[in-house]
Amino acid sequence: MEGPKGKHLFGTVRVGEKGQIVIPKGARSIFDIQPGDSLVVLGDEATGLALMKNDAFLALISDAIFMQKQSPDMPEGKPPLTGEEAFEEIKNLAQKRADE
Repeated sequence: MEGPKGKHLFGTVRVGEKGQIVIPKGARSIFDIQPGDSLVVLGDEATGLALMKNDAFLALISDAIFMQKQSPDMPEGKPPLTGEEAFEEIKNLAQKRADE
């Protein structure tokens, strides 16, 4: 069901015995979710769950962390990481944790 521009209602899903759900085809198409993609599950006890593609989530986090002014405890002469460098560093750390 389509709502206001950019807003969607994809219907309901049922949670299986193993806690799995199927992401509706329309949602997978719009958000380009492919088999093997990593998704981040976010939760707020007051409002519920949200799914985000891992790369989009890491980009938001790296912007929030590394696009700030240089930290006072950073060694002098060492420039802060660029957004892209920070994104790659966080992505590598997240992948390392996922592989463990």
